Amino acid sequence: MLILFKLLGSLALLMFGMKSMSDALQKMAGPQLRHVLGAMTTNRFTGMLTGTLITASVQSSTATTVMTVSFVNAGLLTLAQAISVIMGANIGTTLSAWIIALGASFDISIVSYVGFFLGIILIYMKKHRYIGDFLFGLGLLLLGLTTLRMTGNEMDLGHNPSVLAFFQSFDPDSFWTTLIFLLLGGVLTFCVQSSAAVMAITMLLCGSGAMPIYQGIALVLGENIGTTITSNLAALSANTQARRAALAHMFFNIFGVLWILLVFRWFIDGVVYIVDNVMGQADAPIQSKLNFTLAAFHTGFNVINAGILIWFIPQIEKFVCWVIKSKKVDEEEDFRLHFITAGFMKTPELSVLEAQKEIQSFSERMQRMFDMVQELLNESSSLTGKKQDDEKFNKLYTRIEKYEGISDNMELEIAKYLEQVSDAHLSDETKGKIRAMLREISELESIGDACYNMARTINRKYTQKQDHFNEQQYSHLHQMMGLTEDALTHMNKLMTGRKESYDVNRTFNIENEINNFRNQLKAQNIIDINNHAYTYAEGTVYMDLINECEKLGDYVVNVVEARMGTRQREA
Repeated sequence: MLILFKLLGSLALLMFGMKSMSDALQKMAGPQLRHVLGAMTTNRFTGMLTGTLITASVQSSTATTVMTVSFVNAGLLTLAQAISVIMGANIGTTLSAWIIALGASFDISIVSYVGFFLGIILIYMKKHRYIGDFLFGLGLLLLGLTTLRMTGNEMDLGHNPSVLAFFQSFDPDSFWTTLIFLLLGGVLTFCVQSSAAVMAITMLLCGSGAMPIYQGIALVLGENIGTTITSNLAALSANTQARRAALAHMFFNIFGVLWILLVFRWFIDGVVYIVDNVMGQADAPIQSKLNFTLAAFHTGFNVINAGILIWFIPQIEKFVCWVIKSKKVDEEEDFRLHFITAGFMKTPELSVLEAQKEIQSFSERMQRMFDMVQELLNESSSLTGKKQDDEKFNKLYTRIEKYEGISDNMELEIAKYLEQVSDAHLSDETKGKIRAMLREISELESIGDACYNMARTINRKYTQKQDHFNEQQYSHLHQMMGLTEDALTHMNKLMTGRKESYDVNRTFNIENEINNFRNQLKAQNIIDINNHAYTYAEGTVYMDLINECEKLGDYVVNVVEARMGTRQREA
């Protein structure tokens, strides 16, 4: 039992160390990784190279895959670019096999203690805490590998009758044996959620002589499929592009397994020849030789598979689009967020990026809602009493009602997501961004409320068959709504562009025009009522619409101030 717990504990150290390294590297290089992915995916080859380098850096193909899918959701990468990056991620993740092979072949425990010592110093310095987290994670990884190697020697699996009898019960020349171990590798990887841990177990079993190399390599093949199961399950609740990218990942891993099974023995013999003659492992201890053989197979298989399929990325894209078709959902009925995907674990930088894209979509939706209010006002000017006119008016009003419900849901869902992000270990800059975004969604929801208030006012006037506004009132309403439309358009330019190039004074100038025009109309309204140009009740409805436009203009300014990071002005 003691040895068993040492084995499980060393695997836990290995997995936690690799996760700590990956998280620290992503926090250090989060914004840079975004820029690299955006700039270096101009074609399929640079995309694959980018995926390889990023995965080799962060030591997590899952992190790279999630990052890539997030960029597809945000519209920063096409599906074809994402497929090439994920192909590269398959190659980059093979570096972990070489690290495990080296750790299992040499005593590197001294390096782990150095990593602990330097890491804890940098963590307490705070300024370089991410570097400290990385070094501490590296120390845990190397300590886990050292403990795993020592535990393997203590277990002496190569001379354990029960273990030997189990593996000998499988016919080494049978194709079914290969399939069984391939399936076992996939299930194990899915269960422990770490291909590195399964690779370490495989090297332990093969290096001790308990498991034949062919069965070990079948386990390694299964790992490639097991890693894709997780991403596909996580993508079930995501949008269409995310599910397509996850399916593409599974497709080319399964394709690779299918062709390698046709040349299984010959391919392994070729890898053994390279390890013996090119890498000079012919006279090395059997444990070291077998570990390097597994690592070499893992790398060779993924490189050749990517080299074959990189020429067929357009066809793969068409295939996954054919399998997973876009859902044709009426936009007014679609309450689901488009860019924030459930089920994926992301770094704070990626989470903030997705939330920003979702808020951008929220902002554009609110401008469409205001456009519908203007259309509703135009429809209300026709009091013909015809049934088709009433149906058209009621249908438009119902759409505005649905938009109001959507705005409420979007505010709550984005806020809930940002609250989850804020639970992570964040920098001061990221905390400031989250505070600003919470203010943005609150003000955007208020814009939706203002639009709905105007729609209800227009609907009340229409259903009660009140008289039309006079020509001058309509002119003033259209002029006020035109200014409000300009404010919304200018706000959306900020939401979709870079704030460095945004002219914030233009927003303030529009708001001043709206305020001055509202004051002018308020004074004119009293004069017109006194002159019996229209009734007091009509003047009240008229000014309700004018005042809601003025409030909406204030909400627009608040959104702009939140995005620009300026202080909220006094009311």
